[in-house]
Amino acid sequence: MDSFIIAALALCSLTATAYGDKGTSKARSCSDIRQFYNGKGFPVDGVPIAEISGEHLRICPQGYTCCTSDMEDNLAMLSRREMEGLLKDAGRSLQTSLTGQYKAFNGYFLELLNRSASILQETYTTNWGSLYTQNSQFFSDLYTDLRHYYRGSNLNLEEVLNEFWARLLEKLFYQANKQYFIGEDYLECVSKQIETLRPFGDTPRELKTKVTRTFVAARSFVQGLVISGEVVRKVSQVVLSQECMRAMMRMTYCPHCRSMASARPCANYCSNVMKGCLANQADLNTEWRHLAETMMQVADRFDGPSGVDVVVLSLHTHISEAMLYMIENIETVNTKLFQACGSLKEGGTSSTGVDDFMKKGKVTVEDPVRPSNKLDKLVSDVTIRLRDMQPYWISLPSLLCSDRVATGAGAEDKCWNGMNRARYLPEVMGDGLASQINNPEVEIDITKPDMTIRQQIMQLKIMTHRLKNALNGNDVDFQDTSDDVSGSGSGMCTDDICSRSQRPIVPVTERPNLYPPEQEKVMKASANQNLPCITIYLLSLLNLLLRR
Repeated sequence: MDSFIIAALALCSLTATAYGDKGTSKARSCSDIRQFYNGKGFPVDGVPIAEISGEHLRICPQGYTCCTSDMEDNLAMLSRREMEGLLKDAGRSLQTSLTGQYKAFNGYFLELLNRSASILQETYTTNWGSLYTQNSQFFSDLYTDLRHYYRGSNLNLEEVLNEFWARLLEKLFYQANKQYFIGEDYLECVSKQIETLRPFGDTPRELKTKVTRTFVAARSFVQGLVISGEVVRKVSQVVLSQECMRAMMRMTYCPHCRSMASARPCANYCSNVMKGCLANQADLNTEWRHLAETMMQVADRFDGPSGVDVVVLSLHTHISEAMLYMIENIETVNTKLFQACGSLKEGGTSSTGVDDFMKKGKVTVEDPVRPSNKLDKLVSDVTIRLRDMQPYWISLPSLLCSDRVATGAGAEDKCWNGMNRARYLPEVMGDGLASQINNPEVEIDITKPDMTIRQQIMQLKIMTHRLKNALNGNDVDFQDTSDDVSGSGSGMCTDDICSRSQRPIVPVTERPNLYPPEQEKVMKASANQNLPCITIYLLSLLNLLLRR
């Protein structure tokens, strides 16, 4: 009997290593992964020569493996770095597109302003003579204020325009009444009469409406492009979670550890991994689309008879018409101002500024400006790019999976499913954090959203609100938008965030069953193959006990 026991134990020890993944009696070589691992920049000192038992693995399946614990950790960190690099590359591509649109529109608009200022200088020097040259800085200051406003300065555009007309009234009144001595106090009284006097007719009111709508729209539009790029930049730098790192490792490098380097992930498997890893990013989708749609509506306003170039390039014409209206009605204007502010004493020059002007003849009013083909092309390009970027955040999983999943005949049955070469059976999850509660590949606590991304969602909502105000011609305060979000404890709440936080949510406390029974049979095969050995050990031990 002793010889039987010894023989049984010897037989068991000899057959213990015979049951690998393929049931072969010879352990497979790890030469391929040694070369692969070294190619990734890691030393091969600790890499096994042949497969070893995988009980030590914490991420990959615990079958026979070519990976040690250190290798698993190194490859897991590498998979996260590579994934974060891909996200940054995709983000940079979108940022480049948004920056290109910003530069194109910003350059065009500033060019319009410069052309408008040059046209005013040329025509006014000819038409208005000393009336303009003595006050040229005053007109230049208007364009300076318009540029500052467009670039985001904290200016109230209506106040800027009201101040312009009030000061223009003072200057024209002074020029038209040089025979009188006019002090600063009197001129201040003159400017206060502008609302009741209406010395420039309807032009100030009409021009204020056009200029305000145009500049508010242009400023909010370029701000929207800047904010969009900043959102992409900040979200692309969000560090992926430990759970995502584990899922990426299991999908990307565990096949190498199992000597299945050629196995590519199943398409649906990759989708679930990416949807889980990018669940918070997908929640940007709603507000991102709203922003793009609103920006396209604003862009539509840039073209046509009341578009950007028409309004900006005709500024000098409208101002000139207003000045001409006052000069032609100077006697009525003087009478009303003398009644309101008091009579003036003579003490100035012998002739009036009006006399000098009338000798030159009337101002030539140019034909209305027509929209340019360049603006048509600009608006068309911007609209196309904005439409293309709308699905960006929910298309990232498919974009990142497109080059790595198994394709071709039989791909569904021979792809890597996270455990072996076999069909992937779980269903594909939806987009967004709330849809990942049953994600079989990435463990996610849906009650803890990423706060950096939540802040960017708020930025998108704020920017969309400002753009909608711009569509209605309302001036908007464009202080630094980072002031609008004070962090996770600010108490600010969007409809999307609040509605989600009020839902009854059950935290994931137990890992869901990853694969149906049919697939589990394949995964348990290697464990079942060791049962004969265990049985022999138990029978031998029982026999020894009975003999005692």
